[in-house]
Amino acid sequence: MLKKLLFLACLIPAMAFAQTQPTVIPLWKNGAPGFEKLKDVPEQAKDYWVKNINNPSLTVFLPPKDKANGSAIVVCPGGGHRLLVFNAEGVEPGQFLSNLGVTVFVLKYRLARDTNSPYKIEVHAKQDGYRAMRLVRSLASQYGLDTNRIGMMGFSAGGEVVDMVGFGDGKGDPHAADPVDRLNGRPDFLVQIYPGPLYVPETVSADAPPIFLLAANDDPCCSLPTIKLLEAYRAAKAPAELHILQSGGHGFNMGNRSKLKTVNTWPQRLADWLSDNNYFKPSTERPKVMHN
Repeated sequence: MLKKLLFLACLIPAMAFAQTQPTVIPLWKNGAPGFEKLKDVPEQAKDYWVKNINNPSLTVFLPPKDKANGSAIVVCPGGGHRLLVFNAEGVEPGQFLSNLGVTVFVLKYRLARDTNSPYKIEVHAKQDGYRAMRLVRSLASQYGLDTNRIGMMGFSAGGEVVDMVGFGDGKGDPHAADPVDRLNGRPDFLVQIYPGPLYVPETVSADAPPIFLLAANDDPCCSLPTIKLLEAYRAAKAPAELHILQSGGHGFNMGNRSKLKTVNTWPQRLADWLSDNNYFKPSTERPKVMHN
């Protein structure tokens, strides 16, 4: 009897822990098109990173029920297309944004620069980004989402995925066998945190998704792409907000490991922008934000 009680005492906390684990949704049920045979190859993870991604997926971070507002964001962690900085640029933004009422889907996309990778950035990472956006739209009723408030957020190399997806037309294939592929893949808004230099468009259209941009001035890699994006938005008279921090370098993630106040508190600037642009309110209740 004592052994049974001890067993139950150990089992109950384990069950409680398991129930709190985020849901993981594969982008394709049978594996990525053309690479189905790699679907069950295990990922590699250690400390802060994940790599060897052959079955791209979304990890879901749900907001508290009393805060859920119908907005959603697909988050693309960075890592130079060699790995994903999954904890600091996936889990942590997922926790921060979900606490604001946003339903967050952290994307594990295929990595073209991983060891012996068969993938290409402009083909497979882009394909994963579009599929993620369409899959989230297909799940709108299940998660209580407003399909006009689904954004995309990128860090570093993840920002390059966002650029590829955010500035295409995103039109689905009306004849696709998979109904998910018939849906619109274009984000409704963009959040770029020190985005990488690849795939920054020279121009954007006047109806480009509203964008929030942030980087440190002393970032040798990725402060210039944010400025280039702002210039493109200004030329198009499309809505954009840019924050250039004096210091912080590259890869400061959600800022909570920095001693610099401006870095440490930057997520509040994003929360303010989301609020000012009414992304926390249903489409039918949102007043139109005036842009110059």
